Amino acid sequence: MLAYLIRRLGAVIVMLLIVILVTFGIFFLIPKWAGLDLASMYAGKQNDPAALQGIRDKLGLADPIMVQLWEFVRGLFVGRDYNSFGDSIHCPAPCFGYSFRTEAPVWQTLQDRLPVTLGLVAGAAILWLVMGVATGMVSALKRGTLWDRGSMAVALAGVSLPIYFTGMLSLVIFKYGLGWVGEYVPFADSPSAWFSGMILPWVTLAFLQAAMYARLTRATMMDVMGEDYVRTARAKGLTEQVVIGKHAMRSTMAPILTVFGMDIGALVGGAILTETTFSIPGLGSSVLRAISDRDLPIIIGVTLITSAAVVIANLVVDLMYAVIDPRVRLA
Repeated sequence: MLAYLIRRLGAVIVMLLIVILVTFGIFFLIPKWAGLDLASMYAGKQNDPAALQGIRDKLGLADPIMVQLWEFVRGLFVGRDYNSFGDSIHCPAPCFGYSFRTEAPVWQTLQDRLPVTLGLVAGAAILWLVMGVATGMVSALKRGTLWDRGSMAVALAGVSLPIYFTGMLSLVIFKYGLGWVGEYVPFADSPSAWFSGMILPWVTLAFLQAAMYARLTRATMMDVMGEDYVRTARAKGLTEQVVIGKHAMRSTMAPILTVFGMDIGALVGGAILTETTFSIPGLGSSVLRAISDRDLPIIIGVTLITSAAVVIANLVVDLMYAVIDPRVRLA
């Protein structure tokens, strides 16, 4: 197990470095090749030659590309200093730069919004995993029954409906029509009001994912129930609960965990529509505003944070995968 853990940690470090290099290339190298001047984006309306040159000197945009890459990577891990006209400004790690619009450190802006998105994703993930796996398992065990057909019809609807349509429909019915839920409230202000305001976003986000997990669980469970080791377990006289819980579900959870790792990481930055629909001040709404304002450092910060979330989530899932299936440790 230790050797497997070391291999996975090494792969995570390599993947994070690749993500950093690709992100730097997309946001700094490609614009330079295309002849774009990043200093003009920082300058805003003050685009006179003196201001542009001062920005180039401060951010090191005129330095060789390898020097810029080194400063970019170093800033993420130990911070970096920006020098302009004799003044030095220290940007603590992780340094994603300063916002074009607010001139505030990007990490200072995003660290207040990251817990909001994590709360949204965590609550929705618990709901869709429990509802999806339970529905798919029951459908597989009761194949061909009314429950099976009805649950798969609902799952098909969940996969087909866009999340913004489901979100707006739930707002019209449960908030404006019935008045069952309120506005988003920060957790520090009122935990109970926060929980009440997050129920509808959780259910809306989980509905789409739970539908896909129900279909995946049903298909995997039906394949597993036909395997020889399941028939052998039944022939040995084991109860149906033991056969399903100890043998069938162990094999069924492996592909589910694999997909879960990719989904949970991707949703950290992919909940833009949900956060926008329900006016939740998370990373999604930040990056949407940054795209509208062409605020490049904010976009870079969210890109790196969400990429790291995907890599870390997959690492956790790989470790859980090794616990479920010991054969993985030898791969």
